[in-house]
Amino acid sequence: MLPPPAASLPSASVPPGGRVGTTPRGGAGRCWRRIPARPGPEGPDGACGARDYFESYISIASTVPSVLCLVGNFLLVNRVPASVRILSSLFIMLSIFLVITVLVKVDTSSWTTSFFALTIVCVVVVSGASTIFTSSILGLSSRFPMRNSQALLAGQAMGGTVSAIASIIDLAAAADVTDSALAYFLTADIFLVVCIMVYLLLPRLEYSRYYMGSHWEHPSLAATSPSSLTEDEAEPGGPEHSVPQSTAVPPLRPILRKTVALGSCLFYVFFVSIIIFPSLSSSIQSVHQASGSPWATKYFVPLTSFLLYNFADWCGRQITAWIQVPGPNSRLLHTLVLLRTIFLPLFILCNYQPRAHIRTVLFNRDIYPVAFTTLLGLSNGYLGTLALVYGPKIVPKELAEAAGVVMSFYLVLGLALGSACSVLVVHLI
Repeated sequence: MLPPPAASLPSASVPPGGRVGTTPRGGAGRCWRRIPARPGPEGPDGACGARDYFESYISIASTVPSVLCLVGNFLLVNRVPASVRILSSLFIMLSIFLVITVLVKVDTSSWTTSFFALTIVCVVVVSGASTIFTSSILGLSSRFPMRNSQALLAGQAMGGTVSAIASIIDLAAAADVTDSALAYFLTADIFLVVCIMVYLLLPRLEYSRYYMGSHWEHPSLAATSPSSLTEDEAEPGGPEHSVPQSTAVPPLRPILRKTVALGSCLFYVFFVSIIIFPSLSSSIQSVHQASGSPWATKYFVPLTSFLLYNFADWCGRQITAWIQVPGPNSRLLHTLVLLRTIFLPLFILCNYQPRAHIRTVLFNRDIYPVAFTTLLGLSNGYLGTLALVYGPKIVPKELAEAAGVVMSFYLVLGLALGSACSVLVVHLI
C-alpha cells in the first residue's frame, strides 16, 4: 500500500490540459470565453479566432514542451536528484497557478491578445513542469514494489474522475462563470501545496526510507539493497545484473533494447485513446437530442464521455493492483493492445455529429457509446498501467528511474501523435 503522503502526489500529475481546463466549461477556457465577441481590431483573426480554436492551441502548447522536457529530464536523471526535480516542478506549477488565480478576477476584455498569449505561456510552463514532475515521480516509484507504481497511476485517473465530477456539479449549479473558474484554480492551488507538504514528509516514513535509502543516503545502495524482499517486491535485474552508479547520462541503448516492446504497447494504447477521447466521444450526441430533455441536451456528453471514461480508466488501473495478466513478455499483451484499434470504427459509427462524409450511423442507441466508452476506459487503464509499471522492472535497479522517464516518453509520444491524428479523423468524418 502506498504511504499516505505518497498517495497524495498523483493529484499533481494530472496532465496540464486537464488542470488548466480545455473543455468549454473548464478552467482557463472559462476565463477566455467570458471575453465577449465584438467587432474591432481583434475581430475574426484576433480574440474570436483564438476563442474558436482555443482547445487546439492549448493542445499544442501542452504537447511540444512535454516532449522537450522529457528529453531534458532523461539527461538530468543522474545529475540532479529526483527530490530537486520534483520539488522545483511543484513550486513552478504552484507559482503559475497563483498567477492564473489572480487573473480570474481581472477584466481582460481590453487586452485579449495579450491575455491569450499569457495563457499559452502559462500552459507551456505548467506542461513542462508537470512532465518533469510526472516522469520523475514515476522513476522514483520504480524503486518501490510494483503496487506502489500502480497506486501512483491510479491516482492520476482518480484526479481526472474528480475533475469530471466537479465539472458536472458546476454545470448543474454554477451561476457565475468567473466564480466557478476561481473555485477551480483555488482547488488546484490547495492540492499543489498539499503535494509539496506530503513529499517533504516522505523521508520521515520508515517504509519510504527502506526503499529510498539510495535516494536520500548513498547512491551505491541502489545495487546493494536488502535481498529479503517478497516475491511481488523483487525486481528483475537485481544486484547481479547491476552496473556502476555514476553521474553521467544513463545509457539509452540498453534501456531502449529492454523496454521497446512494452514502450510500443504503451505508445499504441494512448495513441488510440487520445484519437477517440475526447475529440470523437465528446461529439457523440444522444439520439433523443430532439426531445430537448436535460439528459439529452445538457448532461449526456459530460456523463457518458468525460465522467464515464475517467471512472472506467480509474477502475482499469485499480484492477492491476490485484491482477497482473498478461506478463511483460507475453504476446497476449501486444495482441490485446492491437485489438483496441476496433474502437475507432465503433465510435465513428455512433451518433457522431456533425457528419460531412461518413453518413452511416450504425449504432443508433444511447447504450452503444456508453458501452464503448466503458470498454475504452477500462482497457486504457488496465493495459496502459501494466505496460508502464512493467518497464522499469525489467532493467537493472540503477537504471529503473531512467527507464521510467523513457516509458513516460513513449506515453507522451503516443498522446502527441494521437492528438494530431484525431484532427485528421474528425475531418474524415
